[in-house]
Amino acid sequence: MTGDATEDRFLDGRLLLRQSAKGYRAGADALLLAAAVAPADQLMEAGCGPGAALLATALRFEAATLAGIERDVAAVALARENISANGLQDRVSIVEGDIFENIPTVYRGIFFNPPFAAVGEGAAPRPERTGARVTEYALDAWIARLSNHLRGGGVLTLIHRADKTGEILAAMDGRLGAAAIYPVRPHADAPASRVLVRGVKGARAPMTLLRGIDLHDRSGAKFTPEADAIFRGRTAIDW
Repeated sequence: MTGDATEDRFLDGRLLLRQSAKGYRAGADALLLAAAVAPADQLMEAGCGPGAALLATALRFEAATLAGIERDVAAVALARENISANGLQDRVSIVEGDIFENIPTVYRGIFFNPPFAAVGEGAAPRPERTGARVTEYALDAWIARLSNHLRGGGVLTLIHRADKTGEILAAMDGRLGAAAIYPVRPHADAPASRVLVRGVKGARAPMTLLRGIDLHDRSGAKFTPEADAIFRGRTAIDW
């Protein structure tokens, strides 16, 4: 196992994930993203890190082939370990490189959980988390680049901060249609903290704003029943 890493279990123990003890740590965002991906036989995650969303998606779609693109050398090593540890090496692969330099083909579906802050935006993260938290590329550049590598009818799916919704929709305009927004709220009486957003290449349908999901309620349980089912891999997000 790669040094300075922990082993964690997700999806009711079905997914083993080795990840950095001090760097980016996968959690709810990765599992929500994986649950939101549209079915396709050929999928790619841009910036896959150690592979949490990539492998969770692979477990959802047992006939699909998936590729993850990642530029961080340590994350690439962990992702490859995780593919082997979960027995998915026959249909999941990692491409080492920057998505702005190396996307080898076009895909029927692309998904991503980009760094939430641009350079100079907000407080600086710890050095070992900078690559996962801060990006030198504008969100518009991410969406433009990835849209160009979607086949016609292919679906782009992402998770981001809720306050970036307007920026996401502006970036999709003219590139992707049938946008759907799925708010993620900490609890029912709180504003959304995250949004899952989908767009379809070549579609012309108008935007849809969905009810979304509440992660917690006042019952004392860790998660609402809906969120718990997603985090255990028992259901997917209903678009």
